[in-house]
Amino acid sequence: MRILITGGAGSIGSELARQLFKKHKLYLLDINESELFCLMEELKIPGRVGDIRDMDTVRNVFDDFKPEIVYHCAAYKHVSPMEYTPLEAIKTNILGLYNVLQQSKIYPIKKFVFISTDKAINSNSIMGATKRVGEIMVRNSGKGYCVVRFGNVLGSRGSLIPLWERQLNQNRPITVTDERMIRYMMTIEQACALVIKAGEIGKGGEIILFEMGKPVKILDLAKNMIKQLGKGEIEIIGMRPGETLDEKLMTEEEKQIVIKQGEFYIIK
Repeated sequence: MRILITGGAGSIGSELARQLFKKHKLYLLDINESELFCLMEELKIPGRVGDIRDMDTVRNVFDDFKPEIVYHCAAYKHVSPMEYTPLEAIKTNILGLYNVLQQSKIYPIKKFVFISTDKAINSNSIMGATKRVGEIMVRNSGKGYCVVRFGNVLGSRGSLIPLWERQLNQNRPITVTDERMIRYMMTIEQACALVIKAGEIGKGGEIILFEMGKPVKILDLAKNMIKQLGKGEIEIIGMRPGETLDEKLMTEEEKQIVIKQGEFYIIK
């Protein structure tokens, strides 16, 4: 299949590329020049530097590559920065998505998989709200368009574990915003397996989630890391704008209609 990965140089996009490039023809689109160049050199696959906010850029990619499947990973994903620059989140997470959706419908593609987040549920943040709008846009786009909803992805760029590792390497305490905070956790491999599975089983309009078990207490995660490394202290710094103590995987309405299928939950 001819697969376009927007945000192809990001944590999820790059892992998707590594899992798919041997069996499919891939094309990567990302605004991060350095990371994109390194991935293209590593896998020997084509791509281009470009911004999904620019409709001409998106149109050119579809004209040149003519994808059959789109994995839309491009997004601003961090909560706190988007609270201070909400227009940036709107331009990328909503208007950029709109551009990719429009070209996907024109060609048309066979499958479109949108990467969302549990922060879209009862969203208290700008980032979460833009992702919720994105879910609605994709689900209403018709046959072949579906949503995957992630928890927190361990080891992804800018996530807790890499941040704590940097802090410990600099002989600084590792920071926890609130000792009561809990989060659903998944690995990058689990996240990409979910994305690929969604592309296989999604008929149109579904939200697909991975079985992540019980949420993890962030303070316990920090204590375990210090115990394993045999060094370090914890500093409680207080919640940042847009953060919540806990996050939900589904709304109450969604819980009434969800179907369990193996390791996955499917909301029709």
